[in-house]
Amino acid sequence: MHMNIIANKKWFLLVSALLVTAALVSIFTFKFKLGIDFKSGTLWQIRIAKGGEADLKNILTSKLGVENPAITFDGATNSYSILLPEINEETKQTYLAELQKDFGPVESLDYSSVSPTVSNELKQKSIWVVLFVLLIIGGFVAYAFSSVSWPVSSYKYGAVTLIALAHDTIIASGFYSLMGHFKDVAIDTNFIVALLTIIGFSVYDTIVVLDRVRENLKKDRSGKEDFGKVVNESLNETFERSLNTSITVMLMLVAIWLLGPVSIKYFSLTMLVGMFFGTYSSIFVASPLLVLWHQLDTRKK
Repeated sequence: MHMNIIANKKWFLLVSALLVTAALVSIFTFKFKLGIDFKSGTLWQIRIAKGGEADLKNILTSKLGVENPAITFDGATNSYSILLPEINEETKQTYLAELQKDFGPVESLDYSSVSPTVSNELKQKSIWVVLFVLLIIGGFVAYAFSSVSWPVSSYKYGAVTLIALAHDTIIASGFYSLMGHFKDVAIDTNFIVALLTIIGFSVYDTIVVLDRVRENLKKDRSGKEDFGKVVNESLNETFERSLNTSITVMLMLVAIWLLGPVSIKYFSLTMLVGMFFGTYSSIFVASPLLVLWHQLDTRKK
């Protein structure tokens, strides 16, 4: 099947622009619900003999005076993960005694706290890590494609790769902000790991396509073949490979999302969304954007 992707590039880029805009609106409107890694606090995992999430939240707020506790049920371990303001061991034991009065035996499975100093440091370093990775990848791609600086300057390969990666991370982040608003899902270091993994898979797909463009440009020694045609042929040659690789990984992520523990449920869902749009951007954003850029430069000249 031969597709003329480049001929419809403006439609694909329009879809991406709308998705990125929607993601940014979600991020700035709903913001992110921060987990203890980035906000400080205590994560307490317990198992109760009776009662449910609503009962547990009612006791925490009405009897213990906890403000807005975030509670998540893990069906795999039949336990509840409770996100609280930072508490010490003595306060935890007080809470445990109160909960046992209403729910009977309460088993404390896990307990961890993060101080404000550590959470602020983690937040700053996480932002810098993502930005650093994006810039390093963009610079490396520009260097790697320096051998084909005609008809498009090598730095533009790095630039469109960077735009495609930003596209993927923004959409995945927008999705997570929606989950935080509607599902009370908090971001933590797992979210940053998910973003970095999405970037890794996405850049692999993008480079596969751009590398085929580079090979086909080298074959055209006369330099007379239309650049858009070369890119479109390259996309068709790599389309099936990119799609098969992505589908294989996405099937694994679906399995983890449906059957895995709650601690990585939303991690895998974020990865799934990022992988889907990472595949989309590799085929329908990076290369079409490169051709559009070339056409705009040609018209100016």
